[in-house]
Amino acid sequence: MILHTKFEETIEVNESEILQFEHGLPGFEDEKQFVLLPIEGTPFSTLQSVTTKELAFFTTNPFLFFKEYDFELIESVQEQLKIKKEADVQVQVILTIQDPLEKSTANLQAPVVINVKKKLAKQVVLSDNRYRTRHELSESSLGQEG
Repeated sequence: MILHTKFEETIEVNESEILQFEHGLPGFEDEKQFVLLPIEGTPFSTLQSVTTKELAFFTTNPFLFFKEYDFELIESVQEQLKIKKEADVQVQVILTIQDPLEKSTANLQAPVVINVKKKLAKQVVLSDNRYRTRHELSESSLGQEG
């Protein structure tokens, strides 16, 4: 299918790449289908709505930046996403991009959890008080060899 993105790109997406968000995203409950588009040459991606061209979020794998990041999915979320094993899970966090890039923040309190086999996804709000909605990337290992 042809997809028009927020960034004025027209790309072809295989329908098998579409992620299903059963309940949408918080604040965007009617948006149920997104694709995760890697940004070439960076550790970032765009979570682009399939139905609303103007709706896209910058995301990243939080484990690249926050080595100690860890959480456990409650059983009901595992069931909703039909997760059988950890290897089927991909985690992304939504970013707020700033200039300079190191001042950008990651929402570690509400990761996007994806079952890559079933193409089911959900933004999960964690009750863990260690995490906030705005963790600066500069607080992490950005730019450091690990």
